[in-house]
Amino acid sequence: MSKLTDVSKRLLIGRAMRSDRLSETLLPKRIALPVFASDPLSSVAYAPGEVLMVLSIAGFSAYRYGPWITLAVVVLMFAVVASYRQNVRAYPSGGGDYEVATTNLGPRAGRAVAGALLVDYVLTVAVSVAAGVENLGSAVPFVSENKVTVAMAVIALLTLMNLRGVRESGTVFAIPTYVFVAGVLLTIGWGAFRWFVLGDDMTAPSAGYEVRAEAGSLAGFALVFLLLRSFSSGCAALTGVGAISNGVPAFRRPKSRNAATTLALMGGLAATMFCGIIALALATDVKMSENPATDILIDGRPAGPDYHQDPVIAQVSAAVFGDGSAPFLLLAGATALILFLAANTAYNGFPVLGSILAQDRYLPRQLHTRGDRLAFSNGIVLLAVAAAVLVYVYDADSTRLIQLYIVGVFVAFTFSQTGMVRHWNRLLAGERDAAARRRMIRSRAINAFGAFFTGLVLVVVLVTKFAHGAYVALIGMGLFYLMMTAIRRHYDRVSDELAMPAEPGGDLLARPSKVHSIVLVSKIHRPTLRALAYARLARSDVLEALSVNVDPEETRALREEWSRYGMDIPLKTLDSPYREVTRPVVEYVKSLRRADPRAVVSVYIPEYVVGHWYEQLLHNQSALRLKGRLLFTPGVMVTSVPYQLESSERARLRARRRAEWSAPGAVRRGPVGPGDGNGNGREP
Repeated sequence: MSKLTDVSKRLLIGRAMRSDRLSETLLPKRIALPVFASDPLSSVAYAPGEVLMVLSIAGFSAYRYGPWITLAVVVLMFAVVASYRQNVRAYPSGGGDYEVATTNLGPRAGRAVAGALLVDYVLTVAVSVAAGVENLGSAVPFVSENKVTVAMAVIALLTLMNLRGVRESGTVFAIPTYVFVAGVLLTIGWGAFRWFVLGDDMTAPSAGYEVRAEAGSLAGFALVFLLLRSFSSGCAALTGVGAISNGVPAFRRPKSRNAATTLALMGGLAATMFCGIIALALATDVKMSENPATDILIDGRPAGPDYHQDPVIAQVSAAVFGDGSAPFLLLAGATALILFLAANTAYNGFPVLGSILAQDRYLPRQLHTRGDRLAFSNGIVLLAVAAAVLVYVYDADSTRLIQLYIVGVFVAFTFSQTGMVRHWNRLLAGERDAAARRRMIRSRAINAFGAFFTGLVLVVVLVTKFAHGAYVALIGMGLFYLMMTAIRRHYDRVSDELAMPAEPGGDLLARPSKVHSIVLVSKIHRPTLRALAYARLARSDVLEALSVNVDPEETRALREEWSRYGMDIPLKTLDSPYREVTRPVVEYVKSLRRADPRAVVSVYIPEYVVGHWYEQLLHNQSALRLKGRLLFTPGVMVTSVPYQLESSERARLRARRRAEWSAPGAVRRGPVGPGDGNGNGREP
């Protein structure tokens, strides 16, 4: 079974990598862009639709506000990108928003940011996969009919790819990302050429439909609230921007410069594609609605529950290239892939952040260790499980999931940029060089503008989205905050208890007054004799054998056999009228401790060692329960004395053969020459 497991593991995730090969997993900019920026780049597949769907509440006439909302989103995007370029230069260690907030605003702010980022990463996977399934469902009916199952399968596939390592998964994901970007830019370019040069009349599949206004004609505060809600939905285009600041250590040198360049490329591409898709959607009369079954009217009648509302990008592509054409199908496939792969941004951000938080003792230490492929495997699996739960609970519905989205993004943005302002203030206080001060003042102004703008957007998002599901994200952030606080307190408490005293000596080095050794005996056999012989070697002050009288006949037989063999160690029996074994032994040990608190009680437990897991179920259960109880008794040492049965010897031989066997891909094929002294062979 172990051999089969090893084979399947190597086939799925590849052979294990040595720790000294970590540098080989670092990413060049051409790979880092699709790895860390696939989320904001892919947001053009659903963010324009979210803008139009909210505006449709006031009817199709409200679409005229679309360009202004788009402009506001783009201005915000450039502000955030410019701000984060300062972040990656000042904090290249990979802590990102968490490190900035912790260093400049304190640990509480750091935990708040970390909780927001963790929630946002989980939602990134859930929203991206759900949106990808919906886009693919526009071309493949089977996908739309089995959304949850397909979404779960996609999450499993993404998890597997990321377990293979960041660089390998990035290479695989790069091609679909670049195909998507090229496809969107081609759609925008060809659509603009047809519109401005050829003068073609391009119409979306939904152009002939009507949109029924849910709220009638809006004005005043109601209209402002609607526009703010539409703007907050469009801000989904900014998700994932902070992932690059968390992933700086994954870049090749010079890390900060490469990360800043990747941020600029990502911002320029995302803004261009977002503006182009919105412009083409308005030009081709795309109709969208939050409730298409009732609010989309076809020939004056509601579309009904069987109506499938295609995403904006699919409708624009159909208008530009023709529904069912080769470019349309290519872009539809690339869009579905990029949305699936957009989750890769979270797969690279969540495990790294989890590792940093584990190192700071805010999360379990297991999240800090790397797996066989030098990826943070535990964090990857944890992210996949959490995202799968969300997808299942919300039926892979991106419209419902996206209401939970964005809150965590702007919480992190606001705290981070506020922390950067304090960072520059602290540096300016001690800087005397005029040129350096000018650079710092310019950077502070950029971060101050980013803090103000993102803080304002955070308020807008909370006000407009709270009742639509944002409260769930806030609850998640609060739970993460409380969990991290509790974990840190636990680790701090354990560390304080384990710490060495200021002055060596005292009670820690004091010898016990005596050692009272007890060998547990149920019958006289080989394991018992081995335990007695081993206990003699300790030369204890008191050595006795102890048995529990559960069955009087068995106890009398044990005493007779003990005398017949002439055992020179006294045998003590404890009465157990309720046929318990564990409680009488524990009470007896505690009584010895009460009689002499400075004494140490050493308990020796004979155990069988068997070769199969199912055999283990038949033995040693009483010993296991007893050890569990004695571990919580101060001044008691528990020693297991193993006795290997024949089946365990066969298991040992099997284990040795497995150790000498190499799974496919575990070693290099062909002759291997002398080693280099580090276990590495060289080909002759």
